[in-house]
Amino acid sequence: MGASQRVFKAKINSTSSLRKIFKAMELIAASRIQKAIRRVKDATPYANAITRAVSAVATQSNVDHVLTTEPENVRRAAVVVIGPDRGFAGAYSSNVIRRAEELVQLLDERDVEQQLYVVGRKPETYYTFRERQLAGAWTGFSENPSVEDAQKIGNALLEAFDRDFGNDGVDEIYFVYTRFVNSVTQEPEHRRLLPLEVVEADDENPAPTTADGPLPLYEFEPDADTVLDALLPKYIESRILAALLNAAASEQAARQQAMKTATDNADDLIRTYTRLANSARQAEITQEISEIVGGADALAGAGSAD
Repeated sequence: MGASQRVFKAKINSTSSLRKIFKAMELIAASRIQKAIRRVKDATPYANAITRAVSAVATQSNVDHVLTTEPENVRRAAVVVIGPDRGFAGAYSSNVIRRAEELVQLLDERDVEQQLYVVGRKPETYYTFRERQLAGAWTGFSENPSVEDAQKIGNALLEAFDRDFGNDGVDEIYFVYTRFVNSVTQEPEHRRLLPLEVVEADDENPAPTTADGPLPLYEFEPDADTVLDALLPKYIESRILAALLNAAASEQAARQQAMKTATDNADDLIRTYTRLANSARQAEITQEISEIVGGADALAGAGSAD
């Protein structure tokens, strides 16, 4: 075997080994994505329902609560970036970080200081490498978040929201995550978590409506303030959990797509290297035949001369 053939054979073997890894990761992501999608579908109705309930209470009670009161002067905002723990997911990580940087730029234009929180090792590495100070970081559960994980994040955010500005408190809370649309489409976006946007009621519209329909009418016991105090941590927890589950499903879908593309590219490389190896083998055979024919002609010529 010539040197060219050995080079191409080595490339074929290494590419075949990588293809096996890519294919295995694709199959693992495909097996996990269905469970992730089910969790998103199960969590979304509850998150939407509790948001509507909080909106209804705040709208109909007309109380001055920290949950719904717009600050007169927003000086600092918490930005929670939800990303993956692992790579091999295509542009999933970079897209959510790019969306977070867009939000940071918008806050800079409003002269609002940012307090960064990250979920996942990838965004943590991104900001740590750039020496950006982090107020909090949670890692190790991006692919399988739980209610306890959402509670830990929510408690930290509520503590920051309750503190004064001089004590590292924040006036607003935003989170950046990737919303799962389907197995092909995942959209990075940012939303404001607190203060909650309230639909104002009036005489002509006593039961204001939202995108999900009319808000329900409630009676509050013992009072609206107590109800909002009880709903606040549940609202924060449900919205964060919904975002974590959307991000987990998006991560698996992005990884499946990326590994499918990597497997297809490996197949193309193997076919290309195989053709090149065959061409090199044919060239070597042709050269050997030419050398044999040339040697035979030279011997025949020498015999005729004798």
